[in-house]
Amino acid sequence: MLKGGLTVDESGPAELYFESEDTMVEIWVDSVSLQPFTQEEWNSHQEQSIIKARKGTVRIRAINSEGEPIPNATISLQQNRLGFPFGCAVEKNILGNQAYINWFTKRFTVTTFGNAMKWYSTERIRGKETYSEADAMLKLFKQHGIAVRGHNVLWDDPKYQPEWVKSLSSKDLYNAVKQRVFSVVSRYKGQLLGWDVVNENLHFSFFESKLGPNASNVIYAMAHANDPKTTMFMNEYNTLEKPTGSAASPAKYLKTLRELQNIRVAGKIPLGIGLESHFGTPNIPYMRSALDTLAATGLPIWLTEVDVKAPQNVQAKYFEQVLREGHAHPQVKGMVTWSGYNPAGCFVMCLTDGNFKNLPTGDVVDKLLHEWGGLGRKIIGLTDTDGFFEASLFLGDYDFNISSPVTNSKGSYSFKLTSDEQSHLVVRV
Repeated sequence: MLKGGLTVDESGPAELYFESEDTMVEIWVDSVSLQPFTQEEWNSHQEQSIIKARKGTVRIRAINSEGEPIPNATISLQQNRLGFPFGCAVEKNILGNQAYINWFTKRFTVTTFGNAMKWYSTERIRGKETYSEADAMLKLFKQHGIAVRGHNVLWDDPKYQPEWVKSLSSKDLYNAVKQRVFSVVSRYKGQLLGWDVVNENLHFSFFESKLGPNASNVIYAMAHANDPKTTMFMNEYNTLEKPTGSAASPAKYLKTLRELQNIRVAGKIPLGIGLESHFGTPNIPYMRSALDTLAATGLPIWLTEVDVKAPQNVQAKYFEQVLREGHAHPQVKGMVTWSGYNPAGCFVMCLTDGNFKNLPTGDVVDKLLHEWGGLGRKIIGLTDTDGFFEASLFLGDYDFNISSPVTNSKGSYSFKLTSDEQSHLVVRV
């Protein structure tokens, strides 16, 4: 089955046709369905998916010391941690900047280091490795319970190699790659959410051109051998962003992914799908169809570098559309925006200014966090005549207080909502 989505900015007659690059193949179509939708219908589908994938039901019953139900007890719930991993990329400028640390840790549960772990940062001069910045950043985020994605082991773009790497012979390059993989992956073994192993290896082929067409497969096997329990990601752009003409279309992405799945090692390599998500004007129907195609693998999908390059009057709007669509897809297991704040300027967009006052894109993040249960969102309600209080909540960590007008007593409790199944709690007040 072929599935796609499109938006049309003009009205009038249209012709739908199927085209193949292989002139020897005759395309037969058994059935075609073209379904229009309204924005309200699209939003409704998103909400249904969110309820199923991101929320669960908690049922609290208040009883007294005799086990009798307590009606009209006040329940006050506060979510302390979002269950869905949502984060933002950072640079070394966060170190020692308490205002930035406070702004960041209030909002996010995951991060990616924009440059600190990359080869050109850790071994600018051949044989002289330094991990001081990456180590300090990892220590900081561990202290705040914020998970870190490993970005990246190697980058297939020839522009982003350490200068000394570019002129190496094939033999010397292989040895340098082997040392690089061992150095960075073993150093952070078991400490990261995942590794972007050979970044952008559909668009570029630096290592393939020097080491042979199976270079990526060899490098993934090396990385896995040094950190066997951590997920190894592909990481590409224009898989979600561009419906046509991309070197990293969903079909091409899946082709390379299947090759990685067939690597012969002791046990299967745990693989993940990294989608950078550097958007211009987003085509949300296409984004959903691309996610559906990739989701059929059953592998975890992450939106790894979400930003929007667009005029200021629409940038925040488009940014919100992308984040909502990603959050609503059940196979998307986390999202990282790119990035928060950089005094030298962000790649495409920042979320905050130098005084840590939100820019419009940062306001989008806060708006969505409030909706999704972040930023300490509170819910207050009363138990019914049988002592029950029930609520549909976003997955995550919660504290709640309960006070009884009957027994004139109070209690404080906590729980973790981890699935879409109903959680039952019985508390004595």
